[in-house]
Amino acid sequence: MALTKEINFITLDKTSKMKKLCFLILILYSSLNFGQNRSIPLDTTVVTKHSTQINGAAVSYTATTGMQPLWDDMGEVIASLYYTYYKRDNVSNSGERPLLISFNGGPGSASVWMHVAYTGPMVLNIDDEGYPIQPYGVSKNPYSVLDVADIVFVNPVNTGYSRTIPASGKEVDRDKFFGINADITYLADWLNTWVTRNNRWLSPKYIIGESYGGTRVSGLAHELQNRQWMYLNGVILVSPADYKSYSADNPISFSLDLPYFTAAAWYHNALSKELQNQDLLDILPAAEDFAIDKLMPALAKGGFLSDTDKRAIAEQMSYYSGISTESILQHNLQVPPSFFWKELLRDETGNTIGRLDSRYLGMDKMEAGTRPEYNAELKSWLHSFTPAINYYIREHLNFKTDLKYNMFGPVHPWDRRNNNTRDNLRQAMAENPYLNVLFQSGYYDGATTYFNAKYTMMQIDPSGKMKNRLSFKGYRSGHMMYLRREDLKTANDDLRDFINNTLPKGISAKY
Repeated sequence: MALTKEINFITLDKTSKMKKLCFLILILYSSLNFGQNRSIPLDTTVVTKHSTQINGAAVSYTATTGMQPLWDDMGEVIASLYYTYYKRDNVSNSGERPLLISFNGGPGSASVWMHVAYTGPMVLNIDDEGYPIQPYGVSKNPYSVLDVADIVFVNPVNTGYSRTIPASGKEVDRDKFFGINADITYLADWLNTWVTRNNRWLSPKYIIGESYGGTRVSGLAHELQNRQWMYLNGVILVSPADYKSYSADNPISFSLDLPYFTAAAWYHNALSKELQNQDLLDILPAAEDFAIDKLMPALAKGGFLSDTDKRAIAEQMSYYSGISTESILQHNLQVPPSFFWKELLRDETGNTIGRLDSRYLGMDKMEAGTRPEYNAELKSWLHSFTPAINYYIREHLNFKTDLKYNMFGPVHPWDRRNNNTRDNLRQAMAENPYLNVLFQSGYYDGATTYFNAKYTMMQIDPSGKMKNRLSFKGYRSGHMMYLRREDLKTANDDLRDFINNTLPKGISAKY
């Protein structure tokens, strides 16, 4: 409308009218062009200074956030990865200071969850059990491991602000990024550049991965060691996803779920009084033994298990799970976790329970059905994480861009073929006497269950010669066990102890 008025006003001089019209159109076009194009910063950093209190001691630190390119073999930029690096100030010898490299999972998840809820210097505003509260935002993390290690949070391509950079006129080569082995290969290459740029080659190095990130860092330990010649002191697997056990035959995969059923049912007071009157940690060992010693062999017999034995096993499963014997028999002893989430409270409150954290309750349209309509815990988490990370990056870290921060990015289909990450982690440990592994899991995690993590730990080294370098810590919460305030402190203390106890301290790397 404003443009039309201007044209009508200039009526005496046709030449002047045309000149002004062209000028206005040029301005309009330029403004539209500027507003429509969003550029990806390929190689940039923003540096800010901060201070905090960790375990009662003052800690000042520098935060560096930005984008670092990834190149192909021809030297062409094919992606740019967003990262945030926290480095403690006033350190006399940074070469001796540990470095913690952090990934989340998905695949396709940004490195947001552990960044602003677990190990980083700031945590999102939630209540003591991990539920969202308003106003959204962040506060200082009094338990962060920044006092003992510098931390870098890495976002794989298409997560956070990280993006692929296709060559002009070409499509993205998905084979370079979106698969177990491709992901490990390019991230190891990117980390080599990052460590070199930030002068961290002398530092003791640790990598931590949550969920699918457990698969990622298991493979990275071997890839960094054998292709980048970068040796690690520790690998931390937080609620790890091990696709070897998930894709195993039914006797293994279904048996490993049962102890989680026990934990979730205990939390919701759905077990018999005999079990409910005991502490959770007192009843889980019996459930674990039953799963390995009785349920797994029974499932191995399949349809040739006698009816008498089948019912006896179903009754024991009911005892340890809180769901009926008949429903277990109807599933031929193979109870899917999705059914358990729907069934456990069906006749009591009608609520479903959460997948990633079974403390959370959902409300479906109908109580009937075989699985929940939505993941109650994830919807709750996105409540607080999404506004917090967008606010924190812009206002605290001063990194500003019009790119959307992808909490979950487009990475599928994901190539899961040739997954040897469990064996590769064992090989990396065998080749590197310094390398130790810590598992951290929540008992109420129904997606990557704590007993699956224990099973993975037990299977890494069948010889048992390295079992003193493998350890497990469990927590009374779910997938993101650190959301519960008590476990935030405990899990960080466990991680801090793991780092301090695995520093070489002058001991040679030899057997």
